[in-house]
Amino acid sequence: MPQVKPQVRYVRAGAQDAGQRIDNFLIKQLPGVPKSHVYRLVRSGQVRINGGRAKPERKLEEGDEVRIPPVRVAEKGELVRPPDEVLQRLKDSIVHEDAHYLALNKPAGYASHGGSGLAYGVIEAVRAWEAYEFIELCHRLDRDTSGVLLLAKTRAALLRAQRAFQHGHADKRYFALLVGRWKGEAREVDAALLKTRAENGEGFTELDEEDGKPSRSLFTPQARYKDATLCEVEIFSGRTHQIRVHSLALGHPVAGDRKYGEREIHKPLRERGLKRMFLHSHFLKLAADEDFPKLIVSAAMPDELRDFLGTLPAAERR
Repeated sequence: MPQVKPQVRYVRAGAQDAGQRIDNFLIKQLPGVPKSHVYRLVRSGQVRINGGRAKPERKLEEGDEVRIPPVRVAEKGELVRPPDEVLQRLKDSIVHEDAHYLALNKPAGYASHGGSGLAYGVIEAVRAWEAYEFIELCHRLDRDTSGVLLLAKTRAALLRAQRAFQHGHADKRYFALLVGRWKGEAREVDAALLKTRAENGEGFTELDEEDGKPSRSLFTPQARYKDATLCEVEIFSGRTHQIRVHSLALGHPVAGDRKYGEREIHKPLRERGLKRMFLHSHFLKLAADEDFPKLIVSAAMPDELRDFLGTLPAAERR
């Protein structure tokens, strides 16, 4: 059967789309199209709102007419449905649900969303439940990080969460096992971070006070071991790989982190059985905001991390 040639489409923004950036709107409208191509379409002027050109950060209003140029998108039959065991495992990881939000204790190994060679992530799996008319990620966790992942069930709830993260009205806390002996008590890192790419195309984050975005983290030791320290980390911004880069700057990389720090420094912990990066988002609080009450979500540390701590010898007293 011959393929149908893509045609220009005109899509009218609904109430659920109000306040959404045009680039994010298009990414949903064009499944299977790389994000880089979506941005090129916008910047080239092929995407129009009410007949006029639009920048990627332009936010939609209800009733806006969006011109979507001819682009081949994945057919519904091509979309990868996550396996049933994945759907069930994520259902079993729900730690909070109300009229506005769904929160999961995300297992390590699951990306927040598909892309970059991944057929699906948490958001695609939750949508595959077919239980919600609207469901979007409020933020992201690294694939190898476990813990609280918040999703919004309405556009208003999504915007409320994004405001909280952007303006520092969210309390986000992690447990991180850091390599080495920690000296003293709590230590704060206030160092700007910049996302960049290596020559091989791999993305990473680095310290850059000139071009980076302000980033602040507070590390508070909770338990001290012979070769590692368990810290609670409160982050006052949400930059990519923030805890991993800030801890490295302190000379104490996150245990099991294969991306940052020297591989050999992690060897003693790997030999003791650490199979993943020891980073877990255990607590999230959003302050009350207009029609939304205060939200508090917590997620227990996974058994594999708790059991691993039990194998570590305590630090020698001095």
